[in-house]
Amino acid sequence: MSSLRTASPTLRNYFKENYIPQVCEALLCGLFVTLPEDPLRYLEEMIIYIIQNGLENLLWDMCIDPSMKPRIRRLSHTYLEQLFGLDDQLVTPELMIKACTFYTGHLVKNHFCNWKETAILRANQEALLAEKMKKAIAHYNFRCQKSLFHHWYSYVENNKEELIRSLLRMQQIFCIHRQKVIIAKWRERAKQKSKMREDNLILKHELQLRKWKFRKPISPERSFSDIAIAVPIEFDISLLPQRAIMQIFLYLSFRDMIICGQVNHSWMLMIQRSFLWNAIDFSTTKNVVDKCVVTTLRKWRLNVLRLNFQGCLFQSKTLRAISHCKNLQELNVSDCASLTDESMRHISEGCPEVLYLNLSNTTITNRTMRLLPRHFHNLQNLSLAYCRKFTDKGLQYLNLGNGCHKLIYLDLSGCTQVLVEKCPRITSVIFIGSPHISDCAFKALSTCNLRKIRFEGNKRITDACFKYIDKNYPSINHIYMSNCRSLTDSSLKSLSPLKQLIVLNLTNCIRIGDSGLRQFLDGPASMKIRELNLTNCSLLGDISIMRLSERCLNLHYLSLRNCEHVTDIGVECIANMLSLISVDLSGTLISNEGMMMLSRHKKLKELSLSECHNITDVGIRAFCKTSLHLEHLDVSHCPQLSDDIIKTVSIFCTRLTSFSIAGCPKVTDTGLEMLSAKCHYLHILDITGCILLTDQIFQDLQIGCKQLRILKMRYCRSISVAAAHRMSSVVQQQEYSSDNPPQWFGYDSEGNLLTETQSKIQLKNTSELTIKESASNEEESPAPSHKQ
Repeated sequence: MSSLRTASPTLRNYFKENYIPQVCEALLCGLFVTLPEDPLRYLEEMIIYIIQNGLENLLWDMCIDPSMKPRIRRLSHTYLEQLFGLDDQLVTPELMIKACTFYTGHLVKNHFCNWKETAILRANQEALLAEKMKKAIAHYNFRCQKSLFHHWYSYVENNKEELIRSLLRMQQIFCIHRQKVIIAKWRERAKQKSKMREDNLILKHELQLRKWKFRKPISPERSFSDIAIAVPIEFDISLLPQRAIMQIFLYLSFRDMIICGQVNHSWMLMIQRSFLWNAIDFSTTKNVVDKCVVTTLRKWRLNVLRLNFQGCLFQSKTLRAISHCKNLQELNVSDCASLTDESMRHISEGCPEVLYLNLSNTTITNRTMRLLPRHFHNLQNLSLAYCRKFTDKGLQYLNLGNGCHKLIYLDLSGCTQVLVEKCPRITSVIFIGSPHISDCAFKALSTCNLRKIRFEGNKRITDACFKYIDKNYPSINHIYMSNCRSLTDSSLKSLSPLKQLIVLNLTNCIRIGDSGLRQFLDGPASMKIRELNLTNCSLLGDISIMRLSERCLNLHYLSLRNCEHVTDIGVECIANMLSLISVDLSGTLISNEGMMMLSRHKKLKELSLSECHNITDVGIRAFCKTSLHLEHLDVSHCPQLSDDIIKTVSIFCTRLTSFSIAGCPKVTDTGLEMLSAKCHYLHILDITGCILLTDQIFQDLQIGCKQLRILKMRYCRSISVAAAHRMSSVVQQQEYSSDNPPQWFGYDSEGNLLTETQSKIQLKNTSELTIKESASNEEESPAPSHKQ
């Protein structure tokens, strides 16, 4: 090995180029692992195998059978390079000895140094402790000095600031005193000069008077009242800015404007301002001559944009004068008995720019319906409520010619005609008082992009109309199906795929139950819904409310009025719906425990608890303590409540704007006095049936509730007619009667609660009397006409 290390470079290169170390390594590894019986023959076979595979692919375990190959990791490129002395990086024995010697000395040195430091540290531990204690004492003294210095510095600074404030205050007092002295002296000097001036004037006057007396004989003096001339104060309103004049004259009616134009020439010029005639309202005008209306429309025909003839009794020729207003955009001729098809022909030919047209309760026929698409190409809002003289064919005229394709609002309340087809721009349809509209109406509107639809009091609408609602009306977001009693749970299942639904009103749909509502809530419609009205859906229970709280995360308004199966369990789920703003739980089985759970919400602004007989003052108190933002509270027809609830509301709910305690016979003047003293923002107050209230409440309400606008006080027998009459001039709307409360209130005129038997007997007598009275009235009075 030593000779190979000192061999010539040529020999070493020869070994490397012919892979001698690799070949030897492979053969030796094969011999060591395989242990053949004939080593020479094995070496011969392996050399031939190596030649066949090539020296470039030579591996150290090539000569080993695959099943016998050891699973070891190779440490260097070739094990025999060390044997042949071809590894220049290998350490020689001499270098290894030196390395070991150095490593051993280094270890000895390190351990000795560590031992030395430890020994010295233990030897000098007392000295170190003394040194540390000295440093600690010094640091402690420094901290004490620093703290004392800080307090002293703060004390000095405070004294400086106090001294500066004192000096400024003294300077201010001195300045004020000096000013007072100066003003006092100036006032004294001014008084002296004024008195001196007056004395001089008096003396001068006396001297002049003496001279005049000597020159002229004395004549009887006239009194000041005789020689005084009343100078009228003139004020010209035309000198005001144009904007102020507009704001003043916009409050005047048409008749008042005509009268103002007859005052003088200046007022007539002000009335001639064009902006005052953009909108003319004839509905509030009485005893105006038709000729005056025609003259006005002709004079301001280019300025008029809005006209209102609602309920006017003008002649048909007068209504034709509307055709002169070429720029008219809004026209309301509802309840005009004199409106005819001929008048509408003139109007349609002369006013092609109309956007809003109200023909409610008129006698128009198919002739007028034919004119609408021919002339009103920009019509967007059309009201045909209670127009009974046009037929299905008249409605189909809306699609003729250019058609009313821009129509987005169509009101057919009270109409029994079939809907018009192919009006794709209609987005809102209302059917109020149309009991004969059936499911065919939905098919006729399948081409429209409906977003709002409203039915009320219809018994022919069934579940079939909602069967394909998600395909025909994907953008609908408002659905009002009030008092449609043919609807069942299948309708709610059909509404569940709607993704844009925001408002759903199913009032008086008594056949809807938990199953239908659960299917509706499982769909995407529940994610965006903000208003849900389930009034009088008496089949609903707590199961629906639990699912409602899980799915409707954006619900703001919820009405469960008269849902008799809703208990405190459902109310607990409602308390977890933090997005709610308004809740109606009237007529439910909620109790004081439910009110305590509902008090956790803390964000409710409106709450109705009418006819909740299980709630007492304790429950209301628990809720009001946390509901500081409450604005509307209805606890009507809860005769068990007393003045304690008003005291609670007055203390905690000072932002209350609407409060109803109708049918609470225990409420007295003391409660209303507390309410008036605290709730200064109250706008609406209902005290119907509060028999203990007297005239004293009016004085309290006038002092404390100055924003009160609506006051309901029927069946308040202790309130006098004179006091109620005086209060009517304070509020905008008032309801009053001094009769005894009806029997369905649940108590008599003295406030004593009636038993169930007495209530049933008295209710029966009352209903019989009501039926007789209604029958007699029907015989005497003619049938009333329907109006919008």
